[in-house]
Amino acid sequence: MPDTPAPYQLHHCVSARSFRALWILEELQQPYELLMLPFPPRALARDYLALNPLGTVPLLRHGAARLTESAAICEYLAARHPQAGLSVGAHESDFGAYLNWLHMSDATLTFPQTLVLRYTHFEPAERLQPQVAQDYARWFLARLRAVEATVEQQEWLCATRFTAADVAVGYALMLAVHLGLSAQWGPATQAYWQRLQARPAFARALAAEHGAALAQGVPTTPSPLLRP
Repeated sequence: MPDTPAPYQLHHCVSARSFRALWILEELQQPYELLMLPFPPRALARDYLALNPLGTVPLLRHGAARLTESAAICEYLAARHPQAGLSVGAHESDFGAYLNWLHMSDATLTFPQTLVLRYTHFEPAERLQPQVAQDYARWFLARLRAVEATVEQQEWLCATRFTAADVAVGYALMLAVHLGLSAQWGPATQAYWQRLQARPAFARALAAEHGAALAQGVPTTPSPLLRP
C-alpha cells in the first residue's frame, strides 16, 4: 500500500463495464487503487451498498466525486488529464462525434448485450428467453454497423486519434467477444478490435485486473456485468 493514497479509487468486477475505467486509467498512466468485488456485488458484497446503493460497478471515487456510469468516467478522466489527448474539446470539429460515441457505447451498444446475458445466463431456467436473447443480439449487431462504417474510413472513431470514445466502444466489443458475437462483425470492426487489443494500456489493464483479483481473493473467471 503506498504511503500517499492514490487519487483515484476504482471498484471493479472482472470483465464488467468498469473495465472501461480501468483501461482509461492505464492509458492516462494515473495512479489508482483497484478494489475488486465478487459478482454480483449487490448480493455477494453487501457492505459495498454503503458506498454505492445501486450495488453496481463501476464506482470511481476521486475526492468528493462519486461516479457510477462507465462512459461518464471515461469522459471525466479524459477531461481531467487533457495533456494525454484522450478528450476532444468543444473547439474541435469532432466534439459532437466524440460525445455521441461515448453515449452510444453504453446506451446503444452495451445495453442490448446485457439483455442477451440476462436471458441466456442470469435468469432462472424457467425464465430464460432464447428468442429475446437472439433478437437483442441482432439489435446490437445492427447498431454496430455505425462502427463498421466509421472504421472502414479511419483508424479511430473521431478526431484522427485514439480517444476515450475508443475505450468506451472498445469495451462493448470486448463484451461481444465474451458473448460469442464477434464472428458476425464486419472486417473493419475486426481490424479495429485488433488495434484496440494491441494497445499497451489494454494489456496492462487486463494484467492489473487479473493480479488484483488473485491478490484480493476474487474469482478471475470473466463475469460480464448485468444491471437488471
